[in-house]
Amino acid sequence: MSVLDTFNSDFFSTVSLTASLEKLPFVPGFLGGLGIFEQVGIDSRTAVIEERQGRLTLIPTAAPGTMPNSHQGSSKKGTAFPVPYIPLNAAVMASDVSGKRLFGSKNELETVSAVVNQRLLEMRQSMETTFEYHRNGAISGILLDADGTTEIYNFFSDFGTSEQTVDFDFSAATDIKAKCTSVIRNVQTALGNAPFSGLIGLAGDTFWDELIGHADVKAAYSRWNDGQVLFTQQMGGGNFVGNMGQQGFTFGGITFYNYRANIGATPFVATGNCRFVPVGVPGLFQHISAPGTFMEAAGTIGIPMYAKQERMKFDVGVELHVQANPLMICARPRCLVKGTNT
Repeated sequence: MSVLDTFNSDFFSTVSLTASLEKLPFVPGFLGGLGIFEQVGIDSRTAVIEERQGRLTLIPTAAPGTMPNSHQGSSKKGTAFPVPYIPLNAAVMASDVSGKRLFGSKNELETVSAVVNQRLLEMRQSMETTFEYHRNGAISGILLDADGTTEIYNFFSDFGTSEQTVDFDFSAATDIKAKCTSVIRNVQTALGNAPFSGLIGLAGDTFWDELIGHADVKAAYSRWNDGQVLFTQQMGGGNFVGNMGQQGFTFGGITFYNYRANIGATPFVATGNCRFVPVGVPGLFQHISAPGTFMEAAGTIGIPMYAKQERMKFDVGVELHVQANPLMICARPRCLVKGTNT
């Protein structure tokens, strides 16, 4: 029997491959690990976002001819966002699996599935990196493509608002705590009556160095850092293995992190900037998933990732296809304050 005949089994159906992809382990990005992005599935390729009193809400689709409940009260506008399509292909060649068996096993299916799962794991990690990049676009208000320059969406202009900026300056005369208070008040005003449980500052390297080196902050940071070292010595080395290997330093009501995410030499947050992210606001950040482009997925509620396989011409191998259809969005982009250092 040809090794490739194994791919005709139910194990390699779209449903099974997608289920296997979802079960594979991955290293979460910092923003993904925070759990602030609400997972929302839709059954169309376009997400329509409606603005109601400064808050953006996702409008559900309805069956043709039905009359869903109408919105009571003022509605500013509805904006349609075609959901980005992110495909990724890989291949399992016949030579990758021919004549090979798992140790202690003669089961051909187990051998092939091990190779496929390894490919899927690599593809999932690439997708998760892309998700983190898109989450960064959501907290920054501007979603960029993988080249780092092409705008997919500018949520500020799309929703008729603008970005708020607080310049920390970091000169000797600057009151850093007052700057933090200004950020908090700007966020409070933008969120209106929606409470939030905390505010995170994701600082680029230069911003972070200037922050912890400022006279207003230095003593507080030194005490905090000494406490962290003491705790680590007493409790073991796991103390700093938090969300992404570090714990946040809180000053002026904001928990700051030295945000290290980057692609190559390009940081997600510019080295001299800081992105401020409110947490604990239901529905503020959303990860909207549109259905896949497969016939099996048409008309269904979208899930974060799909996987499918197709035999190559002349049976020389099998092509694996993984795709995601995500829209990472902030429901109130006005609350996305940027800290600068000039």
